Amino acid sequence: MLGFDDEMSTDHDWKPRVLVFLDEGDEPRYGVEVRAALRRDLPPTFAGHRIGYEVHTVPGYVRQQLELDIDRDIEVRDWLTMPEDVLRMLTSGAVFHDEVGLQAARDRLAYYPHDVWLYLLVAGWWRVHPEMNLVGRAGAAGDELGSSVIGSRLVSDLMRLAFLMERQYAPYSKWFGTAFSRLACGSELTPVLWDVVRAQTWQDREAALMAAYGKLARMHDALCLTPPVTTKVVQLWDRPFKVAWADIPDLLLPLIQDPAVLSIAHRWPVGPVDQFRELIWPAKNRPLLLRLFDEGGDATNPPPEKDGCR
Repeated sequence: MLGFDDEMSTDHDWKPRVLVFLDEGDEPRYGVEVRAALRRDLPPTFAGHRIGYEVHTVPGYVRQQLELDIDRDIEVRDWLTMPEDVLRMLTSGAVFHDEVGLQAARDRLAYYPHDVWLYLLVAGWWRVHPEMNLVGRAGAAGDELGSSVIGSRLVSDLMRLAFLMERQYAPYSKWFGTAFSRLACGSELTPVLWDVVRAQTWQDREAALMAAYGKLARMHDALCLTPPVTTKVVQLWDRPFKVAWADIPDLLLPLIQDPAVLSIAHRWPVGPVDQFRELIWPAKNRPLLLRLFDEGGDATNPPPEKDGCR
């Protein structure tokens, strides 16, 4: 469905598969009969592989995958608790015939609403900035391994920013790098991100991160959301560590108009809680994540200070 499978992918639970969708009114009347016909009439194998099929309704399938009622309004907190890889899966692949609203459901999930997207960009930039000086801080303390781990995490965060700026959902870890390489920016960013990962010293790692940050800042300018930014070199508390900084979050935040998004942005600018999603998935557990957003916030208050650099 994502187009990334190769020969090794066929070694477990791999099969030609089709999903058949029935209208909600037709499923109780014809569902059993349709499943029986598929069992009876489909060949057991195709091109040497066992075949697979599933019969769903559109709302039932979306609920199974995301614990989401696709027939109601999709709230901001829904967008921030649905895994990108599942959203990518649901909106990928071919639709061969549709009289039940499948494409309409896919269109609703096609990408984040504009203000949610802006918030995720704000959060993405804030995930990078506070950590950059820690690459040097750990390295100067004699911990090159720890510095390398921080640098690698920042590479992942920069890659996620690239997916956001190109308005593409990121797949899960197995295909994350493959999908990144196919972004429009992939060929330009990959060499400098490799420099971060391969660096043997914190100084080289820091320099590569500065170069990568600059390229992402130019990508931000190309979005034409804000005036062009100036990337400055900051040395926090006169420490001998260089941190790249452009005032992108503070330029993006005033563009958000949705009060629900602003409320979250002003009290919890940490992104789509991806730290938790891997721990408590499957979909039936998403209501636990929704509770993280239950406490109200005042969108008229200014955002908290986000120093964050340790």
